[in-house]
Amino acid sequence: MSVETPFVSLYAEVLNTLLPNSLQFMITGAPVLLFIFLFVIFWDLWVDYVRCSNFLATKYTVLELKLPKETFKSPQAMEVFLNSLHNTADGNFYAQYWNGETRPWYSLELISIEGAVKFMIWTEDRRKSNLMSALYSQFPEIEVKEVEDYTRSVHFDPNQIRIWGAEFKFASKEKAHPLKTYVDYGLDKDPKEEFKVDPLVPFIEFLGSVPPNQQVWIQILIRAHLKDRRKKGSIFEKEDSWVEESKKLVNDMMKRDPKTKVAGTKDEATGFTKLPSISEGEKAIIDAVERRVTKQAFDVGIRTLYISKKDAFSMPFGVGGIMSNIKHFSAPHMNSFKPEKKWHPLLDYPWQDFRNMRRNKFGRQVLSAYRQRSYFYAPFKRKPLVMNSEELATLYHFPGSVSKAPNLERVPSKKSEAPGNLPI
Repeated sequence: MSVETPFVSLYAEVLNTLLPNSLQFMITGAPVLLFIFLFVIFWDLWVDYVRCSNFLATKYTVLELKLPKETFKSPQAMEVFLNSLHNTADGNFYAQYWNGETRPWYSLELISIEGAVKFMIWTEDRRKSNLMSALYSQFPEIEVKEVEDYTRSVHFDPNQIRIWGAEFKFASKEKAHPLKTYVDYGLDKDPKEEFKVDPLVPFIEFLGSVPPNQQVWIQILIRAHLKDRRKKGSIFEKEDSWVEESKKLVNDMMKRDPKTKVAGTKDEATGFTKLPSISEGEKAIIDAVERRVTKQAFDVGIRTLYISKKDAFSMPFGVGGIMSNIKHFSAPHMNSFKPEKKWHPLLDYPWQDFRNMRRNKFGRQVLSAYRQRSYFYAPFKRKPLVMNSEELATLYHFPGSVSKAPNLERVPSKKSEAPGNLPI
């Protein structure tokens, strides 16, 4: 006769009671667990699918902007126009995740096709009228016409052409550091043409010098910046991280307590607060940072392409020209641009790229990304920069007569209304 131990009794109870109950629970809850598992795995795929379906069903248009012979308005007029494009509406839950609606985005483009310089804007066809109205309100003498998408004329053939592409990011680790804007160049004061120093003019002169069989495209993709809210103190106290980073930078430079708003450090010997010593350069940075957060913020992606016939490709001219002219928007003591390594890997030795397979792959991809104007969403989703309307207006505006580039096409005559006393 065997003696049953407590351990054997417990083991038998687990087999007879807990195990069947656990199996029954797993079988009963399997559909719920499967739904949760599939939801986590396939949600992002579903969102990308409905968005891509919406993108394919949407009609887009490319507008060419012909400048008047004389432009006397400062880049501030372009800033006003850009503010009219600041639209944060992206639809309700149903519209976003069933119909694939997204925040509207635009592509501001400055291109040179064999030296012919053109200003372009890419947008949804349904938003074309509002965009043109906002543009005419600031530049009534401008000429806008709908044209064929120039990117469709380029087909990547590695035996015929070479493509170099780059996307830019901020060089400073402090994302709150601003760029050098038209205000820093004094263009907000509307100086006379002979006294203007416009950072965009050297870029236009470079584009006007592009020789035959070569093209340079610059693409600035923008959409309204939604407040990237993150938890600050409590669940009810949240602030845009872009603004928060700017405030933190100013507080650190001013040695200011963010709670009491008192600047300086306390002297242990005297008990008095010692005000911080700020140089003129630091004061300029603080003024620029505080001015930056008072204006509309945009998510921004900057992409450039240099396209050339294979035998005409010139790294010093094309790539060197883009990289040197982008520096005019940089401020060494604040922020600047530097290229990502995504589209131009360092291939210094032949064995790094067997039969140019990597270079050709990147050429196809960057051309496709540019053509689709894809940056904020799949298939070429990137982390955008955050810039305000002043910085954007510095990168993309209409230069005045100070630009003498012969290949920058302008409207030949000034438009005006006919006098009201003409005979019938």
